[in-house]
Amino acid sequence: MQTQTTSGTRMKTIDMVYSALFAVLIAVCAWITVPMGHVPFTMQTFGVFCTLGMLGGKRGTLSVLVYILLGAVGAPVFSGFGGGLGVLLNTTGGYIIGFLAAALLYWLVTGLCGRKLWSMALGMVLGLLACYAFGTAWFMVVYARTSGAVGLATALGWCVTPYIVPDLVKIALALFMAQVIGRRVRIFN
Repeated sequence: MQTQTTSGTRMKTIDMVYSALFAVLIAVCAWITVPMGHVPFTMQTFGVFCTLGMLGGKRGTLSVLVYILLGAVGAPVFSGFGGGLGVLLNTTGGYIIGFLAAALLYWLVTGLCGRKLWSMALGMVLGLLACYAFGTAWFMVVYARTSGAVGLATALGWCVTPYIVPDLVKIALALFMAQVIGRRVRIFN
């Protein structure tokens, strides 16, 4: 009985360590920023999907949640070394919160279909769409309060359309990394 308890405690500790480590990976990816119009181009989405691909739905979602909470309490983990509730409540904060929706969708898809390459890809693409939907709706509401109403087509043109191809490339790279590293480091699975 003692061995099972020790083993369970060890796995929980490992889960926490990997979740924290990958939350830091997302933060580092967020710091890689190219200013563009209303929404900066960052590597955050790569960090999120790489985390999900390597850690799986449960630990990956925990990592994304830890990342968002770190930023919410003021740690400079968001793009441009930003942090605090002000960033989350700003026009682009919905995309950051949308990462949690993306992680939950990925967890759901891979939980139902297994961690096959096609289900991981499907989970990531559906997660990206959820992130776009949540983030764009958030953007439109906050932008309307601060600058005036903006139409859906305009918001999509500013916040989504320029990022579709780069985000799909980031997903492909995250899937590649998860496959290559996952084969070599079994503890991620």
